[in-house]
Amino acid sequence: MERLTGLVAALRDHGFGIGTGETLDAGHALEAVGFTDRERVQEALAATLLHGERQRPVFDRVFDLYFPLGGDGDGSGGRTAPDGTAADLAELRERLAAALAADDGAALALLAAEAVGGFGGYGSGPESDGWSSYRTLSRLRPETLLARVREARRSEEPEFADRLLDDEIRRRIEAFRERVRTEARRRVAERQGRDRVARRAVAGTADGVDFLLAGRAQLDELRRTVRPLARKLATRLAARRRRAARGEIDLRRTLRRSLSTGGVPVRPVLRRRRPGRPELVLLCDVSGSVAGFAQFTMLLVQALHDQFSRVRVFAFVNRVDEVTGLIARGAADPAGLGDRILAEAELTGWHGQSDYGTALGEFADRYAEAVGPRTVLFVLGDARTNRADPNLAALKRVADRARRVHWLNPEQPSLWGTGDSEAPAYAEIVDMRPCRNARQLGALIGRLLPV
Repeated sequence: MERLTGLVAALRDHGFGIGTGETLDAGHALEAVGFTDRERVQEALAATLLHGERQRPVFDRVFDLYFPLGGDGDGSGGRTAPDGTAADLAELRERLAAALAADDGAALALLAAEAVGGFGGYGSGPESDGWSSYRTLSRLRPETLLARVREARRSEEPEFADRLLDDEIRRRIEAFRERVRTEARRRVAERQGRDRVARRAVAGTADGVDFLLAGRAQLDELRRTVRPLARKLATRLAARRRRAARGEIDLRRTLRRSLSTGGVPVRPVLRRRRPGRPELVLLCDVSGSVAGFAQFTMLLVQALHDQFSRVRVFAFVNRVDEVTGLIARGAADPAGLGDRILAEAELTGWHGQSDYGTALGEFADRYAEAVGPRTVLFVLGDARTNRADPNLAALKRVADRARRVHWLNPEQPSLWGTGDSEAPAYAEIVDMRPCRNARQLGALIGRLLPV
């Protein structure tokens, strides 16, 4: 059970919502399936602990650390690890090509262990100071075995089209590369501790990836989570709205009514809320590394537009332009949203660097009517002004007109105020909060949006 609790703790560190009941269910599942069949253990734990298919890749990597293939040994099946010579490398590549052609999972697992043990170690001591999957794969170069494996497969199944065959071989090679990464993590975990490696060396789900560090593939994955996240937030907002519609206690009227019952407030009087939904305005920096953060938030708000009486979206680099229509049309092609905004909106003047002071001043002058007493304004950006005037007065003018202003900053707070960041100065005028990933964004949107 120690491994199970460690696994659950590591998954929680990656943002998995696993409660005590689910942990108990997992323990009962392990009692039912036993520990002799590792694959059954993995599927039993996945069925009891996971809430969606998107969590499965992270679960599999963490599971490999706490329930390693072949127990806690070296995974080599008793075979001596290669010495790292050119002859050993050539012989290992020959066996790897044969295993890939046969799609022999057991042999590929043993080859991954041998490869890491023989070619992935680094350091100067009598034993390796650590193991690196990058070092292993750069020497083994399994991707160069494509032609050799293709010839072996074609002789067995000549009816395969070359393109289909190549796709299948590439899939097997990538699966072997993942086995090597898993084996390297397992060996590092034996030395540094499973818990530490599970937290630091296992990539989390897309909603936990830092907006400023996310690559193209991770941003594409994030865009696919917009609709499910919007549905969850819409349900949460609707529930809050139903609770708020019942109103708060009107203390004065309640005390007055209690006079007829001897001062006992038997029938409290509620202060009814006026019906009506708030207006939402986004002002987004779409320059540089913060563009992915802004685009994801735009798509999320567009998916939530039914929850508000009006939604308007403005983008800027050093000039401001309204892009509400582009966002609405961009729902069908979210990946191309950023390019369309930069191509069709007027966001830059004589230079292409972000200028918060100029943008805030132009927004306050040209679009003042967009902000009123029912408006909640979200400003999205890192508050880095490139040493230009931050124009605090313009932000103050906008904040005085709005119901609420929240500034979501994708940088960690320790960087606020460093270099050209004017975050502390802006934070004195409006509410500034760190928002580094989609998980934080969903929590903030659900908590900060008024009902």
